[in-house]
Amino acid sequence: MNNLKAGVNKVTFKSFGVELTGNLYLPEGFDENKKYKAIVGASPFPQVKEQVLGTYGPEMAKRGFAFLGFDYLGMGDSPALPGEFKQTRYMFRLIENTWDAVSYLGTLPFVEEILGMGVCQGGSIIASVAVTDHRIKKIATVSGMMAADAFQWTNKDAANQMIAAANASRQKIYETGEPHYVAPFGLDDEQSREEHIELTGSPMAGESYDYYGREGIKGPKVVENFTNMHIGDQAMESLISIGEHYADKIAQPTLVVYGKDAPTAICSTAFIEKLTNTHEVLAVPEFGHVDFYHKPEAVQVSTDAVAEFFNN
Repeated sequence: MNNLKAGVNKVTFKSFGVELTGNLYLPEGFDENKKYKAIVGASPFPQVKEQVLGTYGPEMAKRGFAFLGFDYLGMGDSPALPGEFKQTRYMFRLIENTWDAVSYLGTLPFVEEILGMGVCQGGSIIASVAVTDHRIKKIATVSGMMAADAFQWTNKDAANQMIAAANASRQKIYETGEPHYVAPFGLDDEQSREEHIELTGSPMAGESYDYYGREGIKGPKVVENFTNMHIGDQAMESLISIGEHYADKIAQPTLVVYGKDAPTAICSTAFIEKLTNTHEVLAVPEFGHVDFYHKPEAVQVSTDAVAEFFNN
């Protein structure tokens, strides 16, 4: 503990028998003899810790919290399991990795309370984790994908096409013993903005490219350990979203922050409808889904709201 200091600290903790790598952000004037509330952060798919968590970590530390952002098993600086491959984010493993992150925070003598915060897919992760991990005392989601079924299964034919491709990828990986990588959102590391928008036609294509694309502010040129390419069987698990279906069992007070007019708003609103706990909602009309990843004015709104919620 003696080496921890204010600002960012490289840390590791064990999960699935390997060491996951994280950044632990600590407030200015950090004193290991004092007590702090600590947040375990959960990132969007398919991010590494230097992206959204690298934005929210310093902001929450400025507001007096310890904040842990980490790379899940097989992502970023964290290794894959022996015999497996990098660029894998399987939901049930993400949940267990996060339980182990909570356990790690529980070993730190200056941590008095553990809280959970997730952005995009991280919202679903944190909501799922919290169902049976009451060491987490409150949770907050931002642009969360908790109720992803309506968003992902609206077009069942399209979903089944994704499943067919994922099934074929998994069979190929099994038979060859080699990884098979795809661009899960139709965005690779080389496309131009115009190419991506034309290819996908998604209403979120432009804002997604501006963040993740070749020229994006947190794309592969900027974040060394990030790539848009991902293991090809991912859809077999990402199309299973349990957060919404256990919403009524979440005991912890919950804050849900989302862009009111974002295409993903239903992933928050359908989740909120099923909550039976004490919860608060902040629906912001002027910001889209990805705005909460990086735009200073959006991040200030969400981090201020989360800090106030966690402190009350």
